[in-house]
Amino acid sequence: MNPSDSWTTSQPQFTRVSAAEAVLGDLRAAIERGELPVGQRLPSEAALGARYGVSRAVVREALRSCETLGLTRTRTGSGTYVIADKVPTALTVGDYSSRDLLEARPHVEIPAAGLAAIRSTEPERGELRRLVEQMESASDPQDWVRFDAAFHAAIARASGNMVFVDLHSTMATALARQSETLNLVAHRREAANREHSAIVTALDAQSIDQAEAAMSAHLAEVRRAVEQLISGG
Repeated sequence: MNPSDSWTTSQPQFTRVSAAEAVLGDLRAAIERGELPVGQRLPSEAALGARYGVSRAVVREALRSCETLGLTRTRTGSGTYVIADKVPTALTVGDYSSRDLLEARPHVEIPAAGLAAIRSTEPERGELRRLVEQMESASDPQDWVRFDAAFHAAIARASGNMVFVDLHSTMATALARQSETLNLVAHRREAANREHSAIVTALDAQSIDQAEAAMSAHLAEVRRAVEQLISGG
């Protein structure tokens, strides 16, 4: 019997986790066990939604993260296919790899935070405080990712340097994909909220050193989470 046949007919048992995390976890386990072998085309979004009893939006969120993990690839008009049976040495986030982002972000976001500490206006800092509050209270994971993206973009704007604004805009889609996956797999959300709050505190203090240190600490934790996810730790 084809291994994928037993997966298709089996009934997944979930613990109390988010719907998208549960779907991603089941798909990832099936791929790693060989029940969904390399080359296998996954069922449609509608079929997966029926299997898991979730909406197509939840299925799409899980499939995006599965692709970010390097396990599947979605081909427009054809479907989603298994391309690897384990997470590779770098995540795929939009047009970039996680390594690309980890190498580039410190050279953009740390100095941008430092400049924002001395150039930001009170309305700009107020916007950042509101975004932190929205992230802390967000119940929808996609809303959190959107607020996170807006937070980092706002810091780039507050730096007063259009090069940093443009560079951040270039990375924005990839950063959102990475954040979405880290929240699902590495449970980064609460820690990220604390790190964002520390960045805003440093900006309110108008301290270049504190702002750069807070952003550096945030990016270091992101790096650690990505590296642990890749290594399986």
